Amino acid sequence: MANTYFQFKQFRVEQAQCAMKVSTDACVLGALANIAGAQRILDIGTGTGLLALMAAQRNQQAQIEAVEVDEDAATQAQANFDASPWARRLVVHPQSLAAFAATKPALFHHILCNPPFFRSSLRPPDARRATARHTAPDTLSFAELAGFAANFLAPGGHLTVLLPPPEMQHFELEAARSGLYPAGCVVLRHRANSKLLRHITTFGRQPVLMPPQELLVREGDEYSQAFQALLGPFYLAL
Repeated sequence: MANTYFQFKQFRVEQAQCAMKVSTDACVLGALANIAGAQRILDIGTGTGLLALMAAQRNQQAQIEAVEVDEDAATQAQANFDASPWARRLVVHPQSLAAFAATKPALFHHILCNPPFFRSSLRPPDARRATARHTAPDTLSFAELAGFAANFLAPGGHLTVLLPPPEMQHFELEAARSGLYPAGCVVLRHRANSKLLRHITTFGRQPVLMPPQELLVREGDEYSQAFQALLGPFYLAL
């Protein structure tokens, strides 16, 4: 029987009650986002709480909030927070992003999101997994995410988002409509010359022109040196 949890060096992510499990690309996002100096961090659609927990490990001063519309996932994320070494700095709001926005939270210095992204493909049969993976009128849309970030980012704050390349192009258009522009991008590949898996793009109110950086997960049968350096503080095997 497979484990119902993912064990990291400093914390454990229980995930039996979550539609979307811990994934390599989400771990890269959590390790890569530049959250240094951020005093308030928000994880939108936290699921298991993974990104918030990684942020808490990396930034020892930040207060970190998370939003999760799925009740079971929100309960599991809060349990993961409470069991971590950073319980006092972590809280999950079990509600939609729109409901959270209506509470008028204080501004955030960095917002993290691994949003629903399959806009036009067939939905998987599991309804909760579909909500986690697909945009739809009744779930988190790209326009809603961009609009929230534009309204609740502190001056100089940033939004970092993980999406497949076609969906990232669509999100960039929505972000621009809200006054947010790319300020850095890392493209993730499994191996050299394999197809692009994901874009991890940071957005701010001022565009920053720089070529995308590339990160390979593996070189041959081993994790790449860059991947090992990035995930070494988290993965037990590194």
